[in-house]
Amino acid sequence: MERLYGPIRDYAWGSRSAIAELQGRPVPSGGPEAELWLGAHPGAPATVRRGGAAASLVDLLAAEPGRWLGDRVVERFGPRLPFLLKVLAADAPLSLQAHPDPEQARAGYAADAARPAGERNYADPHHKPELLVALSPFEALCGFRDPAESAGALAAFGVPALEPVVSALRGGPAGLREAVRLLLSWPAAERAGLVADVLAAQAAGPDAELARALAGHYPGDPGVLVALLLNHLRLAPGEAIWMPAGNLHAYLRGTGVEIMAASDNVLRGGLTPKRVDVDELLRVLRFEVLDDPVVAPEPVSAGVVRWPVPVDDFALHRVRLDAGAPPVRLTAPGPRVVLCRAGRLSVDDGRGAVALVPGQSAIGPADAGPLVLDGEGEAYVATPGLD
Repeated sequence: MERLYGPIRDYAWGSRSAIAELQGRPVPSGGPEAELWLGAHPGAPATVRRGGAAASLVDLLAAEPGRWLGDRVVERFGPRLPFLLKVLAADAPLSLQAHPDPEQARAGYAADAARPAGERNYADPHHKPELLVALSPFEALCGFRDPAESAGALAAFGVPALEPVVSALRGGPAGLREAVRLLLSWPAAERAGLVADVLAAQAAGPDAELARALAGHYPGDPGVLVALLLNHLRLAPGEAIWMPAGNLHAYLRGTGVEIMAASDNVLRGGLTPKRVDVDELLRVLRFEVLDDPVVAPEPVSAGVVRWPVPVDDFALHRVRLDAGAPPVRLTAPGPRVVLCRAGRLSVDDGRGAVALVPGQSAIGPADAGPLVLDGEGEAYVATPGLD
């Protein structure tokens, strides 16, 4: 195993305490710290030490793909790390967004090749399913809820201009597409007035509270109303949400460990100053009710759980070791990335042990032995999802 050093992304919605506290640094940090990236994504690759200097994980994988990734991973995904592990720390809402499935990503990326850079939606030809495990109380919007509930929520504001949207929603799941299209295509000159009318209605209840909170960050954004069509979840630490392709979602507040397919394909639908392509988003979205996006962990062995997901790009295990507990042995395919969440742990793959404290991480290549974790604490282990 080798120590892995991940870059921190300073997006404006990030926390100035969560990642700093995890890594034992002074709080508040000098600016927002939104995500700690532990992978080989070209946008912000992690590094290891070589001769006292930082060596990019991208370069190491390119030089020795068979050693680092293993033949099965290279055959299935090509010579690239198929997952990206993150610590996500949100102090303000992220954009409403969805991700394409593999076929949509390939087609969209090919079509974008002929478009000017500022009009492209796809950064790569890969899909981007996501799993997030809450480390703190975590608030999120995840997938469409029952349209009848959404119709009632919007009707309660008593805003006449919303009647076409309410009518579409009362048509059931078949009306979801039209409701979203109406809201996201609202004339730009009238958007601020529409949101202002909703806020002025003095409606009560969670939906009104959510609308007021989102409008405080994004006044005049129709995404404030699209958000009311989604499941509003509050996760306890240890609970997880699974976001497959085509599901509209937004993370609102909290800290979590997130693992995803290694892609940067994001189609936005609001709550953002960034580009929104309504037509492309409508093409990718799944207009169906997502009854329960929460994923329960399943036990693997003493102190070890994993969250089952229906993709083979990644798998995520959590290991908890109490004082005096025997070491945990994990046999997993391909490269392994280990993040220490709490305590003091040693992780060994037969090539050498690495000691980790909270916020530190390590990586081991595919051609090493099983992982052995010892000590006292908690760690998250990311691997490809190949059995």
